[in-house]
Amino acid sequence: MSYYQRHVFVCTNRREDNIACCNNGVADDARAYLKDRIKALGENGPGRVRVSSSGCLGRCAEGPVLVVYPEATWYTWVDNEDLDDIIEQHLQSGTPVQRLLIDG
Repeated sequence: MSYYQRHVFVCTNRREDNIACCNNGVADDARAYLKDRIKALGENGPGRVRVSSSGCLGRCAEGPVLVVYPEATWYTWVDNEDLDDIIEQHLQSGTPVQRLLIDG
């Protein structure tokens, strides 16, 4: 059994040369929102869910992106409602959110 049931990595990479990247104003806020919501729901910690920042995940053109392990499920999102769907459907219920998936 792994230490966490699910581990969410949010790409928070920032490029200085104006090339598209996941942190063009949204990734840091999304990571903070996910951490706060997971904690408020009592879903954080060992045996549950961990939300972490990640350096570049190599999917800048599809960004912003996050990946959920151990399933290696890749997502993009637009707003906090999308993040809520990922929390409720995938992180709590184990069902990937089809409309937000990007090819892994």
